[in-house]
Amino acid sequence: MTHEVKETFGRTGAPPAPAALAAKVRTLAPSMTRSMQRVAEAVANDPAGCAALTVTGLAELTGTSEATVVRTARLLGYPGYRDLRLALAGLAAQQQSGRAPAITTDIAVDDPIADVVAKLAYDEQQTLADTAAGLDTGQLQAAVSAAAAARRIDVYGVGASGLVAQDLTQKLLRIGLMAHAHSDPHLAVTNAVQLRTGDVAIAITHSGSTGDVIEPLRVAFEHGATTVAITGRPDGAVTQYADHILTTSTARESELRPAAMSSRTSQLLVVDCLFVGVAQRTYETAAPALAASYEALAHRHRR
Repeated sequence: MTHEVKETFGRTGAPPAPAALAAKVRTLAPSMTRSMQRVAEAVANDPAGCAALTVTGLAELTGTSEATVVRTARLLGYPGYRDLRLALAGLAAQQQSGRAPAITTDIAVDDPIADVVAKLAYDEQQTLADTAAGLDTGQLQAAVSAAAAARRIDVYGVGASGLVAQDLTQKLLRIGLMAHAHSDPHLAVTNAVQLRTGDVAIAITHSGSTGDVIEPLRVAFEHGATTVAITGRPDGAVTQYADHILTTSTARESELRPAAMSSRTSQLLVVDCLFVGVAQRTYETAAPALAASYEALAHRHRR
């Protein structure tokens, strides 16, 4: 049994809540055209001002067209510009209620270590908040259901994403599920060939374009496995082979903070949500399996 490759660009669930709008902009901006980015940046930077504008007014403000404004609204998850304006008004009201302004997280080479700690902590918090705000819980629930019932779960990831793949599989193993993490691209593909309907394959790639991750997911997809993509790019190449897409926040990269740091933080949140959902679904078998794993390792923690 095989799937058909599908077009996923612009696929959205329910319109995001006002508080999620800025996170949605940060996540989707890299995949937008430059004209759409101007619209997105305008609504994120000045929600109150943009909420007061008609579609024509916002097009004139951003030097774009009415069609571009409407396409941007839809890509951000709103049925039309009217719905986006309502969200902007809500966001403006929240901001006017006294919320503290965001601090910069750019780290300078001469920053005191206390400032480094504060900036990194803030950025980690923002990354988690953005990921939570942008995560489609319908897609997450579908991925949980598939994984909870799976005969076998294969997880693909390389580099920093490979570490996240290992984290997910060791959690799944401890609740009694058959899970494997593959960072070797050749081994990943040869294992993917063995997957069938009832199996699950999960690809973790922040960029959405990592060939060593896309290839085994494609093979699993074509052999009938249920496929899941965990990615920061919902329009990335990996998503055309994914039945379910779990979006992470867009990494904010700087000279002293590689993108892999914040992307890993957002990926870990998503896999933890996935794992907990599976553990809930399989509690009758998961709880004793987890207890047995604790017991098996207990002697290693005794002094």
